[in-house]
Amino acid sequence: MATPSSRLRETLVAAAVSAALVAGALSAPASASASARTVTTATRAAAPATFTHPGVLVSRPQLDFVRAQVNAGAQPWKTAYDRMMASAYASLSRTPKPRAIVECGSYSNPNNGCTDEREDALAAYTLALAWYITRDARYANKAVQIMDAWSATIKDHTNSNAPLQTGWAGSSWPRAAEIIRYTSTAWPSASVDRFATMLRTVYLPKVINGSNSNGNWELSMMEAAVGISVFLEDRASYDRAIAKFRGRVAAYVYIAADGAYPKYPPGSSIDTPSEVIAYWQGQSTFVDGLAQETCRDFVHTGYGISAISHVAETTRIQQQDLYPEIAERLRHALGFHSKYQLGAAVPSWLCGGTLTRGLGPVTEVGYNALHTRMGIAMSNTQTLTEQQRPAGTNNLFVAWETLTHANNPN
Repeated sequence: MATPSSRLRETLVAAAVSAALVAGALSAPASASASARTVTTATRAAAPATFTHPGVLVSRPQLDFVRAQVNAGAQPWKTAYDRMMASAYASLSRTPKPRAIVECGSYSNPNNGCTDEREDALAAYTLALAWYITRDARYANKAVQIMDAWSATIKDHTNSNAPLQTGWAGSSWPRAAEIIRYTSTAWPSASVDRFATMLRTVYLPKVINGSNSNGNWELSMMEAAVGISVFLEDRASYDRAIAKFRGRVAAYVYIAADGAYPKYPPGSSIDTPSEVIAYWQGQSTFVDGLAQETCRDFVHTGYGISAISHVAETTRIQQQDLYPEIAERLRHALGFHSKYQLGAAVPSWLCGGTLTRGLGPVTEVGYNALHTRMGIAMSNTQTLTEQQRPAGTNNLFVAWETLTHANNPN
């Protein structure tokens, strides 16, 4: 399947910026001040003194809630569970396909182990959920087999999409590993240590420094970095990833409090209004909830929104809740994109009057956090979320979120 381009997208953005600057068509107003628009990422410590396990995306209380609902045959959890168990990811006959070098180019060309890695990581997570709900040790053992196969083999990710690929697979592995390590006896300590070494040496270095590509890249990379840091109990990496995440969220979703223009992405060379307009796919009118990739397409925007929700959910489990800080951006992003995903007419000022929809199964975690737990009214997001239930998987890094997060009070 197609994956986001690194070189191609960055080349197109650079070309658009260059053309805009030469033509002067997107010049900054005289009152605009670059220094006033500079993003300041807070540097306060984020990591907890003691990490909570399992603690990546789903916690033990959340898992207990899900298990109770499924065992009671309650909806929508039972239907969501049945869909998960009927998927290939839950198969006990799955054979992992590890590679020493996973090579991923733009738009999956080449695709040497990329799909295999992502799907094996999602399978490990699926099997871990199946283990927790059923308490059938076969599922835990199969998850361990998959994780052990990769930790014994993989050495690196290469080619232009390597950072994004590492972010996607690196988001799923820690979810699976946390559940199996802390709720079963299926994983020998030597194997756990080897898996931790894999995350520390193969995955974390590839994602921790972030990316200046489209925002969904860095958000997924920080999701992986945060999850890996929890599993490794690496407080320094956790703090570093959270600092980068907070800066990127503020630069990915616009709210009116930002001023006339979105915040500039930290660490990039984008520091003028004309450059930020080009980076936002040529969009020059900004409203609450618009995202940096809205005018690109909703698929990639959905990746970014999903990663934002996932990281915030993990911080909440780790007693360092970022939802209050990002709630305004996240609720507007979910509501704005849900509205148009549901079919609202597209105004001419928005992306030239044309949107490429396809948001994906990405609303459940954020909706549950903001609406169920925080009591925020979100009518468009609610309608879309309930229409899409049970949410399945995007086969990249999102999976089974109706099961894990629908109406989950924990």
